[in-house]
Amino acid sequence: MPSRLVVAVGTKKGLFVFEGGANSKKLELRGPFFHGMPINAAFIDCRTKSPRVWAVPSCPWFGTTIQVSKDLGQKFKPTKSAPAFTAEDGRTLKNVWSLGAGSHAKELLCGVEPAALFRSTDSGESWEKVSSISDHPHARTWMPGAGGLCLHTILHHGGALHLGISTGGHYASRDGMQTFEPENTGVGAAFQPVRNPEYGQCVHKIAAHPDKPERLYMMNHGGFEEDPTLGVLRSDDGGKSWTSIAKGLPSDFGFPIVVHPHDPDTVYVMPLAPNTRTCPEGNPAIWRSTSAGAKWEKLNKGLPKKDAYFTVLRDGMDVDNGKKPSVWFGTTTGQLWRGREGGDEFECVASALPPIHCVKVAVVD
Repeated sequence: MPSRLVVAVGTKKGLFVFEGGANSKKLELRGPFFHGMPINAAFIDCRTKSPRVWAVPSCPWFGTTIQVSKDLGQKFKPTKSAPAFTAEDGRTLKNVWSLGAGSHAKELLCGVEPAALFRSTDSGESWEKVSSISDHPHARTWMPGAGGLCLHTILHHGGALHLGISTGGHYASRDGMQTFEPENTGVGAAFQPVRNPEYGQCVHKIAAHPDKPERLYMMNHGGFEEDPTLGVLRSDDGGKSWTSIAKGLPSDFGFPIVVHPHDPDTVYVMPLAPNTRTCPEGNPAIWRSTSAGAKWEKLNKGLPKKDAYFTVLRDGMDVDNGKKPSVWFGTTTGQLWRGREGGDEFECVASALPPIHCVKVAVVD
C-alpha cells in the first residue's frame, strides 16, 4: 500500500482529519469530530503496526476524554479513563495541552493545566500522576502565563525526558522520571524581578532531532525591546544551558518551533509582533535556518503579502516526515497551510475551519 499523509487538526470547535497520498494535491476531509469541543492536543502514534490518531476533547462542561482512532481518523473511541487529580491533591484539571509517546508502545504521557504530568502504561486506559514533576517542590510556586499554567512540551531526547512548562520553564529527567531538575541557564524572563531565574520562565515550545542528542531548540517568551535575544534559543549540551539564535529574525517573539525530519540543522519558526501576537506588519512568513540558527531566510511564497493578522499557536505548526517534507501550519483565523519542499512554496489547504489550536502531521505506510 502506498504511503498515506494524515493531518490531524485540533480546533476550537472539534477535530478535523485530512488524508491522502503523500504528494497528493487533494486531500479527503473528515470531521468535525467531537462537535463544538476544543481540541488542544492531538498525536499521531506511528509506534504501533497500525498508526493511531489520538485526540483530547477537553471541555469545561462535559469534561476531558482521551479518544483514539485505529483507522486513520475514520472513527474514534474513548479510552476507559482520562487524567484527573484526586480530591486529596486539591487541584482540578482544566485543560490537556500535550499528549505524546512514552518509552514503549503502550506508554503515553499527558501534560495538563494546571501544570502536571500524567502517565499511562496501557494505551490510555488508565492514568497515574507523575509525582516527581507534578508535586515537585517548585510546582506550587509556578504561576500561569497568558495562556494558563500548562505543561505543553513532552520530548524524549538524548536519553532524557524534557518538559516545557509555562510559566515553570524547562525541566529534564535523566533517570526515568524518578527526578526532574530545572535546566534554564541562559533562558531569560524579562517579566520577572530576577532576569535569569532558576525556574519560572515562560517557555513556549521545545524541539529537537534524534540525530543530534546534544542539541535542542527553544521558543521562549521574548519580544522585549531592552533585550531582543530572549525568545529563540539553542542548547548544545542536552538542555543544560541555552544561547540566543534570534539574530536575523524580525522578532524574537513567537510560539511554535519545529525541526526538519531529515536534517537536525534545519529549524523553522514563525515570528510574531510581540504586542499584538500577530504577523508582523500583516505579512506572514515562516523563517527557516539551515545552519542551526546561525542564519535565517524568509519563506512566504504563496502566503498573503499584506493585511493578514493571524496567530499561529505553539502546537499549530508541524513538518511531515515524507521524502520531500512539507511544513504545515494552522491559524487562529481557521486556515490550514502547506509549504511544499520544506516551505519553499505555500498553498492553502483549508480556508474556513474554526480557530486552529494544533496541527499534527505524519506520512504513514
